[in-house]
Amino acid sequence: AKFFLFKNTENKYFTIEEYAQHIKATQTDKDEKMVHLYTNNPVEQHSFVETAKERGYDVLVMDGPFDSHFVNHLEMKLQNCSFVRVDADTIDKLIKKEEAMPSKLSEEQQNTLKPIIESGLPIGKFTVQFESLSEKDQPMIITQPEFMRRMKDMSATGGGGMNFMGSFPETYNMIVNSNHPLISKILDEKDSELQKKLSKQTSDLALLSQGMLKGEELTKFIKRSLELI
Repeated sequence: AKFFLFKNTENKYFTIEEYAQHIKATQTDKDEKMVHLYTNNPVEQHSFVETAKERGYDVLVMDGPFDSHFVNHLEMKLQNCSFVRVDADTIDKLIKKEEAMPSKLSEEQQNTLKPIIESGLPIGKFTVQFESLSEKDQPMIITQPEFMRRMKDMSATGGGGMNFMGSFPETYNMIVNSNHPLISKILDEKDSELQKKLSKQTSDLALLSQGMLKGEELTKFIKRSLELI
């Protein structure tokens, strides 16, 4: 613990104690827990890393094959701290500072829009959730819960009694930003076909940003983009 070094996305190195002092003021949540943000792939998770940096947060690079086991170990050894990957949830939920901002969409409006969004997603793979984020955040964001993803990573490298987790299907959250103007535009669109097309285009952009749009779906996305342009 005295000589182990963390590395962040700025290629700076810190001992565990030094890093705690580095993030204490900004990354301590409302429950007095210090939240360590990390990425295992700074390129693929670039948009999440940049969003964290815009909030003034620091992000560690933990891309080793055993880091999922290591962060589990650190959470048990260090007091009042947690480790979460930057794409595990929206940044304001990863580090909870205050009550969420009000939503521009009512619950009824969200319930109206939800099946339209779900119709453009693979069945059983995504859970659609509405959150009141900043207008500057993306209209739709894909996240994967920290616990399930970490357990699957641990099962892939063996040990930890988590081998059974490897058989669980991959599941994700599709976070819909209820305050983004594009989401309101989709809701207000009177042409049902265009409404579905705009919703599909927006969810495909979220998939594309995570490298999850491939094959036939990617071809359809390109054709649809040309039509909308």
